[in-house]
Amino acid sequence: MRMFVSGRRVKRKQFLQLFATCFILSFMVFWGPIDNSIVSHMKSYSYRYLINSYHFVNDTLSLKYGLEGPRYPYLINHKEKCQAQDVLLLLFIKTAPENYNRRSAIRKTWGNEKYVRSQLNANIKTLFALGTPNPLSGEGLQRQLLWEDQIYNDIIQQDFVDSFYNLTLKLLLQFSWTNTFCPHAKFLMTADDDIFIHMPNLIEYLQNLEEIGVRDFWIGRVHRGSPPVRDKSNKYYVSYEMYQWPAYPDYTAGAAYIISSDVAAKVHEASLTLNSTLYIDDVFMGLCANKMGIVPQYHVFFAGEGKAPYHPCIYEKMMTSHGHVQDLQDLWNDATDPKVKSISKGFFGQIYCRFIKIVLLCRFAYKDTYPCRAAFA
Repeated sequence: MRMFVSGRRVKRKQFLQLFATCFILSFMVFWGPIDNSIVSHMKSYSYRYLINSYHFVNDTLSLKYGLEGPRYPYLINHKEKCQAQDVLLLLFIKTAPENYNRRSAIRKTWGNEKYVRSQLNANIKTLFALGTPNPLSGEGLQRQLLWEDQIYNDIIQQDFVDSFYNLTLKLLLQFSWTNTFCPHAKFLMTADDDIFIHMPNLIEYLQNLEEIGVRDFWIGRVHRGSPPVRDKSNKYYVSYEMYQWPAYPDYTAGAAYIISSDVAAKVHEASLTLNSTLYIDDVFMGLCANKMGIVPQYHVFFAGEGKAPYHPCIYEKMMTSHGHVQDLQDLWNDATDPKVKSISKGFFGQIYCRFIKIVLLCRFAYKDTYPCRAAFA
């Protein structure tokens, strides 16, 4: 009897999937020429939630022959950076050659290895990933980078022009370097240089995960059912020739996400076999992970495009916040103040912070920071 019921369920599932496939295909045929946002999202969400299969996408994007080794030579490298075997977190920060002030602020705050070791009892390695300056800027900027690296020894640079359209090359740099020089790091995090990371909260979180030996771990701000942008005036425009399907696989926002070491190895393997001309790096990461069967997890305290609200009750659980350049040092001082943890202690402290978070996060006017449900996490 169980086998009969199970067989009926399988057939019913196959019928529903076939019906959904026909629905999506007919929808694409009749509505395909229309590229407005509403129709694009209808097509992408229909595909994501009714079919949600990307095997043929990966097959189409797969190269006949895999790549061998780094495609671009290293101009600045530090092979010795990860010699220690107890690396909890390898932190790769995507930066542009001209963003010296951002790198300096990060070195003094959340990217400070000595602070993490002495105050949080963890070993992290911080590196800045970048390409070469735009040729129009002359050789002076490259000389400054060499000087900067002589002082801090934390820059990894390959010989490709650093630009928005080469972001995927910067992603490949990070995974290639990790696979070659630091495969033993427990976790890999990639982040933009305008991100704030609450390192005490993050380290405590990762240490707990390390204790249970977590695997297949990929966490951040997840985008599900996102459609390719077909508006040529948008900087995220992707042509049908580059990506012809109505929805991307699930992926995390490239501003900041974390993966475990086994995922880093799998993504690197996939990256050697997929066409990397898709210049949106977080989407390319999603394609690599999808090919290896890795599913991203949504963490409510990984911020979207907006800045997190400034308040101790928010700092208590925050992981990342986006869009911080001028205020990074001040936010670091406020968010890591030991008094932050005491504000929510006790019954009344918890009630107070719950109320504050509801007021700050559960608004009718949408702000892409933390979702309303973060107020109840």
